[in-house]
Parts: sequence; structure tokens; C-alpha cells
Amino acid sequence: MTTWLITGASRGIGREIAEQALMRGDRVAATLRRPEQLDDLAAAHGDRLWRASLDVTDSARIEEVTAQAFADHERIDVVVSNAGLGVFGAAEDLTDEQVEGAIATNLTGSIQLARRAVPHLRAQGGGVFVQLSSMGGHITFPGFAIYHATKWGIEGYFETLAAEVAPFGIKTVLVEPGMVRTSFYDAAERVPLSAPYRGGPADAPRPRVESMVASQSGVAHAVIEAALSDDPPLRLLLNSDAYDAVTSTVRGRLASLVRQRDAAYAADAEYPALSG
Repeated sequence: MTTWLITGASRGIGREIAEQALMRGDRVAATLRRPEQLDDLAAAHGDRLWRASLDVTDSARIEEVTAQAFADHERIDVVVSNAGLGVFGAAEDLTDEQVEGAIATNLTGSIQLARRAVPHLRAQGGGVFVQLSSMGGHITFPGFAIYHATKWGIEGYFETLAAEVAPFGIKTVLVEPGMVRTSFYDAAERVPLSAPYRGGPADAPRPRVESMVASQSGVAHAVIEAALSDDPPLRLLLNSDAYDAVTSTVRGRLASLVRQRDAAYAADAEYPALSG
């Protein structure tokens, strides 16, 4: 029986992972702002579901809840950091509060959870830490600047963390889905465009949930399979839209870098100082 600790378990991929894990017969320690949102799962699965209230922007509460979850379970095999927030709009148009809130939830909250979970995982001899990222950690779209900032940031953090914690038997997985049909997009805050941006790149129509390719059940299944595999990948790129967009972008980025080779090597040399 595998034991999972899942943040942001109220909806979307987090809840789907919790549901599928419970259906497998596993134990789930679920955190969310309103634990009563999982009353139906508690009724169906009894004490295999552990719940706690958690706002991941509260670092002290992250420490408290993480410690309690590990204390209440003999072992937690997989930690899934899923809590996230969407704020969409032109970068200039976002308020200070929206910028800070997105970073606190998507980036700082995930970092703080990892910092609190790693000592417990090390003490028990290892485990898997799954961080929900996005294809938006490799590519960008106008109108999504702050979301991309958090995802590109979390990609760098976890690639570094992976190397640091590998000697302790801790493995990390960055999950990079495409556009998944979840309630995330409906719940995201959309900031009206100011006059200078109307009709520009940030004014493109927002994708409709019903037109998105990927299902949350398929993503959750793939996450569970990867987390329980003998050798989970550092990055788990999921869904056809993400695969096509990311591989195309990376190939284009590599081609651009190759064209800059001579300039890159030339910058190693001392540049003559201007006289007079």
C-alpha cells in the first residue's frame, strides 16, 4: 500500500490523483484550504484518507502540516505538490497583489513544501517528490507572463534539488502537462487588458476548456505510474499538445544557440580597452 501526501487536493489534477490512489487501495494525506470539500471521499474510503487545512502561502502552516502528516503515517512514499493559482493578463496590467500572490502560491509555496518534506523523506530512507509544473515551464504565451515566471522558476529549483537529494534516495519528478480539461482555467483570475494592449498579442482569445486535448484522469494516471516506477523521469512531459509545442520550441532554441557559437567563444577573449 502506497501512501501519498497531496497538496491542492480540492479539484483538478490533485483531486484526481487522490481519487485514483484511493481506488487503488492506497492511503492519501490530502491538504486543501477547505477539507470538507473531500467529505465524499472520506465517506467512501474511511481512514485511508487523512485531511488537513493548508494554504501554501503560509510557510509556518506548511511546516506544521507536513510534520503532522509524516508523524501520523508510518511512511509517506510520494509527495505531490499540486497547489496552484492562475492569473492571466498582460504583464503590465497585473497588480502588485496579483504578482505577489501568484509567486507565493506557485513558486514560493512549492519551494517551502519541498524544504519541509525533504528532511522527513531523508529520515525514512527516501521517497518521491512530484512537482506539478507545465509545458509553460518551457514555452510562453502572451498574457501568461506571471504564470510562466513561476513555472520556469520551479523548473530551475527542482532540477537543482534533484541532484542534491539523489544521494538520500529521494527522486523528483517535474510533471509538465499541456492544456488539461480541469477547473483550473475556470477558477483563474483574468485581468482586463488596458488600452495599449487591446488588439495586440496579449488580446488573443483564451482557450476554452471543452476544446482542450488532455483529460485530467489521463494525466493523473500517468503521474501515478511514473511516481511508482523504478526509475521515474526528472521531467514528465504529458499530452500531445505539450509534446508538439515543447519539442518544436526546444529544437528552434537549440538551432538559434548553434548559430551563436562563434560569438559565444569570442567573448572568452580579453577585449582591447579604448584609448584616449
